[in-house]
Amino acid sequence: MPIAIVTGSGGLIGSQASRYFAAQGFDVVGIDNDMRAYFFGPDAATTPTTEELKLELGSSFRAEPVDIRDQDALRRIFSENGSQIEVIVHAAAQPSHDWAASDPQTDFSVNASGTLNLLEAARDFSPAASFIYCSTNKVYGDLPNQLPLEELSTRWDLPTDHEWFAGVDSTMSVDQSTHSLFGVSKLAADLLVQEYGRYFDMPTVCFRGGCLTGPQHAGAKLHGFLAYLMKCTVVGEPYTILGHKGKQVRDNIDARDVVRAFGAFHQNPRAGAVYNLGGGREENVSVLEAITLCEAITGTTLQQTLSDQARIGDHIWWISDLSQFKADYPEWDLTIGIEEMLRDIHSFNAERWLADAAQS
Repeated sequence: MPIAIVTGSGGLIGSQASRYFAAQGFDVVGIDNDMRAYFFGPDAATTPTTEELKLELGSSFRAEPVDIRDQDALRRIFSENGSQIEVIVHAAAQPSHDWAASDPQTDFSVNASGTLNLLEAARDFSPAASFIYCSTNKVYGDLPNQLPLEELSTRWDLPTDHEWFAGVDSTMSVDQSTHSLFGVSKLAADLLVQEYGRYFDMPTVCFRGGCLTGPQHAGAKLHGFLAYLMKCTVVGEPYTILGHKGKQVRDNIDARDVVRAFGAFHQNPRAGAVYNLGGGREENVSVLEAITLCEAITGTTLQQTLSDQARIGDHIWWISDLSQFKADYPEWDLTIGIEEMLRDIHSFNAERWLADAAQS
């Protein structure tokens, strides 16, 4: 039986990847030590999702509560499974722009050193396995803010005749910009993944994601824009819009579409590939537009305040160009829109969020 290694298997993307590859006939080894609870508190813990995966996938899923910074533990897992490992999905990370500044050493050791540990284990024991890395658009730093954006009634946007109106492609520079410390640690890992692909001819890919979302997002304040916004709307928690008049734009992609992209790459892998991956021009939204959608879905009004203080290195506008990936993998396309994403987040979480709020 072929084996899929999934790091961060209790998280949003990792859990979806575990389900996807199990359905494709893989035995899944999920690596997750629940550092999300350390990063964001007990409400963001991944242990419940890990237990769900055990029940749902049965013998097709084995949980390994290993820290990816533990090189010896990783090498044990890889040596035990060796050439049976056909795909590695690396979704484990410290994922928060804001949290990274509070503890840069932990952020870098998890995101960069942990990735190096995985690459070395893969090179030594399963070099032919597809190595799929969940990177981020933060590798471009704040260079997108230098684009000639126009202020519209509910959003910032590019002129329709701009070369990147349909989305930013991977030719944008990663230099001469402010990345946030999170962006730096993810960029270091991104470059490592590319280098192992090109230098050692390993089938590696960096998916530079925009906002990845889905109903399993915990709704943590520092990670998961749409889920946290919906949570605040549901429970009546005040929401602070950080800068840019609430007109900053993000493209959003559902986790189910993300892992389908992983599957497409695995079927026809390349060495050192890089793709921007998000909702593209089809599925993007400003904060103000997302608030309007949340209020319409819940039938309630969000308590909101606008701060002039934007996050350091934050993007005013980001839309991913999907054309490169679609050209290489024409069988893939987006299947879930933003309103459907928000409705799924609401239906999956609203009852629990309200119950938790009543007890607090």
